[in-house]
Amino acid sequence: MSNPAYTVIGNAQSRAARVLWMLEELGLPYEHVGVKPHASEVNAFNPSGKVPVLLVDGAPVTDSTAINQYLADRHNRFTHPAGTLERARQDALTQLVLDEFDAILWVAARHSFILPEAQRVPEVKDSLRWEFSRNQSLFVRRMGDAPFLMGAEMTVPDIVLTHCCIWARAAKFDITEPKLQDYMTHMMQRPALRKALKAG
Repeated sequence: MSNPAYTVIGNAQSRAARVLWMLEELGLPYEHVGVKPHASEVNAFNPSGKVPVLLVDGAPVTDSTAINQYLADRHNRFTHPAGTLERARQDALTQLVLDEFDAILWVAARHSFILPEAQRVPEVKDSLRWEFSRNQSLFVRRMGDAPFLMGAEMTVPDIVLTHCCIWARAAKFDITEPKLQDYMTHMMQRPALRKALKAG
């Protein structure tokens, strides 16, 4: 089975970094259109204007997590097989990271620069920072001593969590848990991640 042609739409300062990282880890060729949200190249495939969009032989797939799980499934790496207990646990971790970290950072971003200024409530960010710190303390209880969330091998939730922590640092949301700090030190050494973050 030949690999499809992949095009990633979205700049590396967005969740598109997650998809670029996955493709770099997989060692697959791709084109990158490094545009911001709501650019015409994005709106042509996603009416919400959100990035990333992955074109698979010209057909669009949206949402960074859905894209990365598709890529992992298609190329049989960085995931457990569908229908297994390990996959259920992997998906649960992915959803937990999205609920407990990604969602909080997204609300903070909305009240910083995304919503119209009249609709922003900057004061909410103090509450969000408190919740972000609390969620870290709960999350690390689920982390074992293995290098990755699911054990010895990196899987999709590792990409989501690492990107959320990068996003958090940029947004001045502190990584307060030493175990999570050590995890980030380990993950930031991956050459594929470093290459993805340097993309336009």
